[in-house]
Amino acid sequence: MSNKFKYQMVIQWSEEDNCFLVGFPDFPGQRWRSHGDSYEEATANGIEALESLIMAYEATHEPLPEPTVYEVA
Repeated sequence: MSNKFKYQMVIQWSEEDNCFLVGFPDFPGQRWRSHGDSYEEATANGIEALESLIMAYEATHEPLPEPTVYEVA
């Protein structure tokens, strides 16, 4: 399986924005990249945002950051 989509996606509720925010901590400068009114919508929007982010890196021939991978004890 490709490492292309093995990135952390953080989904967090924001009282200030009244929605779920989506971020990708493995990508520098990408604090909050997308959002959704529900957790499910935020997840779907996050997947689309990750695909777009990866495409942007590939279009500029910029190397993708290494995904953070945790070992199960």
